[in-house]
Order: sequence, then structure tokens, then C-alpha cells
Amino acid sequence: MDITQMLYSICVLAPIIFMLLAALIALTNPLSTTKIWQIFQAISCSSLFFIGTSIFLQDIGALWPGTVTTTSLGLILAFLVQFLGTVIGSFSSRYLQGEARQHHYLAALACVLASVHLLLIADHWLILIGAWTLIGFALQYLLCFYQDRPFALLAAHKKRLADYVANVLLLVASALAWIEVGNGSLSNLWQYIALHGMSIYLQTSAVLLVLAVMLRTALLPVHGWLTQVMEAPTPVSALLHAGVVNLGGFVLIRFIPMLEQASTARILLVVLGLVTAILAGMVMLTRISIKVRLAWSTIAQMGFMLLECGLGFYKLAAVHLIGHSLYKAYAFLTASDIVRQTRLQSLHMVSLPSYLSLMMAPILSITAISSVVLFFTTLTGHPSWPWWWSLVLGVSWGPLLWLPATHNDLPIRVMQTMNGLLIIAGLTGATIFLHTLPMGVQDMPDQRIGLIVLVGMVFLYFFQALLQRQPQRMSRWRRWSYAGFYLDEAYTRIALHIWPTCWTPVASQHITSKEATAILTDIPR
Repeated sequence: MDITQMLYSICVLAPIIFMLLAALIALTNPLSTTKIWQIFQAISCSSLFFIGTSIFLQDIGALWPGTVTTTSLGLILAFLVQFLGTVIGSFSSRYLQGEARQHHYLAALACVLASVHLLLIADHWLILIGAWTLIGFALQYLLCFYQDRPFALLAAHKKRLADYVANVLLLVASALAWIEVGNGSLSNLWQYIALHGMSIYLQTSAVLLVLAVMLRTALLPVHGWLTQVMEAPTPVSALLHAGVVNLGGFVLIRFIPMLEQASTARILLVVLGLVTAILAGMVMLTRISIKVRLAWSTIAQMGFMLLECGLGFYKLAAVHLIGHSLYKAYAFLTASDIVRQTRLQSLHMVSLPSYLSLMMAPILSITAISSVVLFFTTLTGHPSWPWWWSLVLGVSWGPLLWLPATHNDLPIRVMQTMNGLLIIAGLTGATIFLHTLPMGVQDMPDQRIGLIVLVGMVFLYFFQALLQRQPQRMSRWRRWSYAGFYLDEAYTRIALHIWPTCWTPVASQHITSKEATAILTDIPR
């Protein structure tokens, strides 16, 4: 290994070492909380510098194939996660002023970041599983930062069970691949698949991998913990939604060579992702709490991201992952401003969208998207994506063009429509631009499955329009949507039956475990 390669290795491994050092300092150093936060920010900024340097030097090659290695997407996400961790750390130092146990909070935050960096460079089954497990352990403390909040403890309990099941699935998947290939190296696995194709062992391994990712990314019906961790501090929610829960998308992109030859696993991804995107999108429309709506939005977005992977849009899934991370970090850290804006809007009369805008919105949206795609195709000579994906995006972004029925002034309607079209055109252009960046990932879409997805998204749009214009006729469906179709209640009962817990609120120690469980899950006693 020459000096340049050694420098590259140091730059890649430095963020892991630095974050572990920050955790150690936070746990063992008697300095004041302010000083500890300052040290964390300095270490975090240093980690950003080393990640940026590793991106500049990434053409040097792999580190130690079969153990740890780097990819373009992995380095980009490492920089993104560290940047978000730096911002969230700065926000936390102000948000948690006066709180006890800030040293432990900072140590857990640093451990989460270190584990994420390890996962992003893992080239071995055991390292990947170990890193994902460490993320769950470190995150557990952050979710239970307020230990006197029962719903925070319940959410952490359900997440812990989902993580354990996911770990078992991953271990079995790795064992099957190990038996077939002869070792746990992911690089060797890709070479084996390229030469010999997929055996029944590897097909089963791919299905188990998809199920494990489903559990980790809070897809229905194991989504409840993600909506209940609102009991944790706001910066924890920002970290969870922006840099942790969407790691399942990265893992699926990492396993492209396996997924491309595992039709059963891809169909499973499409089914789970489409159902989650549709149902979570319905629930989000009925919720009032801003943070809970953001949580349901994340569930829907995770379903859509896994749907993209199942369809073969791996590069679009990577772009989606990056955009979602930035948006959710911003949305949670500015949630208080959104609450104020919502309260001001509630003072004004709410106007239903007009029938004309409901009918014309998807048509105009598809036209705008198709025009931008045609422009870039003519400019570059390469199509950005298949025609049916423009229809899926057009239906999904159609609500941006809904107009209230109360405004009859034509100039105002034209201006609002033009603003909506500019937003859609901007989103399409940004997606296509990011799609051209060198991430080391290529799309391989499947049109047959894509047409099924298009039908599902049309159904979701129809439901959204019906819910807006005929809320009384949809009252029963609305109640079911508001309750999340009671899927979380079923999962909660199963989780507490499989793994009973004896914790009760500190102020209510006289309540029995059975009564506490009944209170938390709304089970009739």
C-alpha cells in the first residue's frame, strides 16, 4: 500500500474513529456540557473534512475488498449523514439546554454516526449486520431519553423487537449466501452471481434481505414505533427520519447484483412498497399533529423508495434517499415554525379544491413532466426514464396543482397554476440532474411491474380527490385512515404477547403490568 492509498484509508476510517472518540470524551470527561458540545462540533467538522477528502481521492480504489470498501454513493451518503449530524448536534446543544444526561445523549449521537459510517463501507455480511445492530443499540437510548414517557418506552420496545427479528433474518440470509459462495464477502458474492447466477439458496437469501429491510424501514404493518417516537426530543426525530430509517434503501442499492436476478424479492419489494405508500398516504391526509404527519410522510416515502428499488430505479432511489434526508431534517428542525403557520392558516376558512382542478391537475402535471423529460432527452440524447414513470410522477405530484373552489378571479387561478407547474418542472429538472451524477448506480426498470404501480398511484389520487370533495361520504373510511387501519394496534398486541414488558410510568407504580399494557394499547380491560 503506497502513501496515497494509506492517506485514502485514513480519510475513510477517520469519521468512525473521530465519532467514537467524541463518544468516549462525552462519557469520561468531566468538562461542562457547553465544552463537550464544542468539542463534538470540532470533531464533527473534522470528520466532514476527511470525508470530503476521501470523495476527492475515491478513484484510488477499494480499501480491503471482502471487509470494507467504498462506493461513490456510500461516500456521498457518509458526507450527507455527517453534515446532518453536525447540524443536529448544533441544534441539540440549544434544544437540550438545562436537560440532565446531555453527556449520554451526545455519546449516543456520536455512536449512531460512527455505526452509520461503518455500515456505509461494509463489504462483509457480518460487518453490515453488526453495524446495523450497533445503530439500533445507540438509537435506543436516544428514543428513551425521556424515560418517564410511557409511549416513548413502548415505541422503543416495539422497535427493539423489530430489530431483533430483522437481525435473525439477516443472519439466516448471510448463512445461506455463505454456504453457496464459501465466505461472507459481498464482493465475492457479486462475482459468484455474475458467473453462476442465482441458486435457490441465494433466491431465499434475497427474500429474507427484503423482509429485514422492511422491518428496519418501518413499513406497514410494523410502522407504529416510528409514529410513536415523537415522544423523543425533536433532534432525535430529525436524526432518525433523515439519516437512519432510510438506510434500508442504501442496503438494497448495495445488493443490486443479487436483486437484479431475484424476481421474487423484487416483486415482494413492489408489493410491500406500493401498499405502504398508498395506505400511509391516506393516513397522512387525516392527521392533525404536524410531527405525526411528518412521521406518516416518512413511512409513505420509505414505501415509495423500496418501490423504486423493486422497479429497478436504483439511481432514482438514491436521489430520493438524499432528497428525503435533507427535507426531513429541515422539516423536523423547523417543526415549530410549521405549527405556527398552521395555526395562522386555521384562522381562515378552509376551501375545498374545485372539481375542475381535481380533474385537470394530473393531466397538467404529466404534461409538465413530459416536457422537461423531452427537453433533457433532446439535449443529452439519452432518455431519463420510461414513459410510464412520468405518468406515475405526474399522478403523485398532481395535488400541487389543486386550486380552491372559492377563488373565482381568473388571473389568480392562472398565477397559482403557473406556480404549481414551475414547482413540478423544477422537481423534475432537479431529479434528472441528480440522476446524471456519477453515483456508480444504474437503473434497470421493469415495465410490467411499472404498469401495476401506475394503477396503484391512480387509485391513491382518486382516493385523495374523493376525500377532499366528499368527506362526509368517506366518514367511515376516514376513521379507519385516522386509526392507521388499526394495523399498529395488532402489531402492538403481538409484540407484547411475544415479548411482555413490566415497565410502568414512574408516577404510577401501583398500576399493574397488565393494566399499563391495556392503557397503552387501548385494549379493553
